[in-house]
Amino acid sequence: MEKANIFDRLIKGETITSNDSERHKLTKAAYTTKKLLVSMNNSADPVEIRNLLSEITGSEIPESTFVFTPLYLNYGRHTKIGKNVFINFDCVFLDLGGIIIEDEVQIAPKVSLLSEGHPVSSDTRHSLVPKPIHIKKNAWVGANATILQGVTIGENAIVAAGAVVSKDVPDNVIVGGIPAKIIKGI
Repeated sequence: MEKANIFDRLIKGETITSNDSERHKLTKAAYTTKKLLVSMNNSADPVEIRNLLSEITGSEIPESTFVFTPLYLNYGRHTKIGKNVFINFDCVFLDLGGIIIEDEVQIAPKVSLLSEGHPVSSDTRHSLVPKPIHIKKNAWVGANATILQGVTIGENAIVAAGAVVSKDVPDNVIVGGIPAKIIKGI
């Protein structure tokens, strides 16, 4: 039985070791994405930005979605973006583990969505551990917030500016701090 390709294994949550026979494909894909990002991040035309982001993600970005560049992605094909989404300047999406951004989501400047991590052990630290990030409908992620791998942000939730979110956020709450904790219900 043939082993699935590295990108399929990542999206399924498989840890990729530093000596994986396909690890070189990650670097090649990142540079392919980088080439498209240079064009996208140097454009002031919202249609061109959407078209290039569609090419990067491999899925159509709806006309109702707006992205203020620069936006940085390391792969792109594991990012799905819904309708009426707004992504502000200087965001970073590491999406090898998968990122889903549902409809009506607002993402402020300098937000980092990091669906990848590494083991704590120094012996295996160069392995890549993917876990998806899911931002549900009508959530708002504040400026300079960091959402770590494996986190779901609930529907209508707000992540305060500067928060580091390492655990799931329920629907209809505001979270903030490092690590993020529930501040109050909405």
